[in-house]
Amino acid sequence: MTATFDKNRTVVEKEPVMEQPPPAAGKMRKILPWATKGGLAIIDQALISGSNFLVGIFLARWMRAESYGAYALAFSISLLLTFLYQSLLLEPMAVFSGSAYRKSLRGYLSALLWIHAWLTGGGAIVLGMVTLVSYRRGGADLPGALLGVTLAAPCILLFWLARRAYYMNLEPARAAVGALVYCVLVTGGLFVVYHRGWLSPFSAFALMAFGALGTSAYLLFHVRTTLPAEEPGPTLSETWTRHWDYGRWALATSGATWIPYYMYYPLLSAFSGLKETGQLRALMNLALPLEQSFTALAMLFLPYAARLHRDEGKVGSRTLTGRIALLYTAGAGAYWLVLIPFKGPVFHLMYGGKYTEVLYLLPYVAVETILWSAAFGPTIVLRAMENPKAVFYARCAASVLAVAVGIPLTYVYGLWGCLISVILSNAAALVFAAYLLRKQVMITPDMLAKAEAEVELEVS
Repeated sequence: MTATFDKNRTVVEKEPVMEQPPPAAGKMRKILPWATKGGLAIIDQALISGSNFLVGIFLARWMRAESYGAYALAFSISLLLTFLYQSLLLEPMAVFSGSAYRKSLRGYLSALLWIHAWLTGGGAIVLGMVTLVSYRRGGADLPGALLGVTLAAPCILLFWLARRAYYMNLEPARAAVGALVYCVLVTGGLFVVYHRGWLSPFSAFALMAFGALGTSAYLLFHVRTTLPAEEPGPTLSETWTRHWDYGRWALATSGATWIPYYMYYPLLSAFSGLKETGQLRALMNLALPLEQSFTALAMLFLPYAARLHRDEGKVGSRTLTGRIALLYTAGAGAYWLVLIPFKGPVFHLMYGGKYTEVLYLLPYVAVETILWSAAFGPTIVLRAMENPKAVFYARCAASVLAVAVGIPLTYVYGLWGCLISVILSNAAALVFAAYLLRKQVMITPDMLAKAEAEVELEVS
């Protein structure tokens, strides 16, 4: 504190001058929390994807190619239920938790648990019917794989919901702990199952169900203490109506997403047999850590993008799109630049000498995942702007191309034709998503003049 003297020689004390932090320190304080949360989100998803990755690798090593193909086919069919769930529950949840229900997350989660029960119950009935048809048609591996995924899907999706509950309040730390518990249960249990001689596609899915159900109980027990309840939660009817209004387009998008990415598993099974289906899965396993990490970041970016669009409008959304796209594309490129030069030793380490006949196709997988990664920027922002219809149109372009080109290419060229068509589909999805987002965030001269006038008014 300093002092001066006025004209009458009385002491006048001055308030201490507060030193302003340098601009770099202010930016660092803003970056560090997001870097921490982003790191925890990546750890969370890395543990999940790591356990799924290890399960896939061990099954590929320990099973016959046909059995592993049955596992891959059952998994691809279950993704239809997963996409339904993602569209009608998880994706709207990420958007509305950052906007409409930000102050009533506890009650909102209660409504979401009821929606979970209805969606997964209906999905299990459908999967059970598919299992029965497969059993009557015969086959050694596929009926058991489908039965296992019928039991596992509701448990795994509950686990996803429980983890996402912590992302609603941008607190991924507990979700990462749950992911660690799941990883230990599933990977540890897999070794027990293998050494007991019980390994099969059914036992693999049953193990996932056990790990997901146990971890979900742990996460849901703790989540209520972390979510705010400043306002009463929405009713079940209100929640479903809002989710349906948003998710019906996302639901259509999910169907359009499954076609260019996962229709090739049943196609290869029909055209070339379960062996090539297993080969495709063996190739895609190497992209799984990258894809799961980017999905984890998307869970964190989507609520943030929704808030940013609400607070800053098109200007903030436009800037965020470029940053997300650059981050994802650079990350995918770096991943494959490190992995591809060592693809021979990596394949040998992972599969014990199996699947080396498709090793030359790995660069095609790299190209398709880089294109897929680049599309995250526009699609995340379009969803945050509550415009899933635009994402649907972009996925439709990819689906039309996949059906028109992918089916004949897969029929004639098998696995190679499948990968070429996936590359073309991803390129189409990226181009259309970028174009549609550009139309959404285009800033006209009138809008710019209005924004400048508002700034001048605030300054004055």
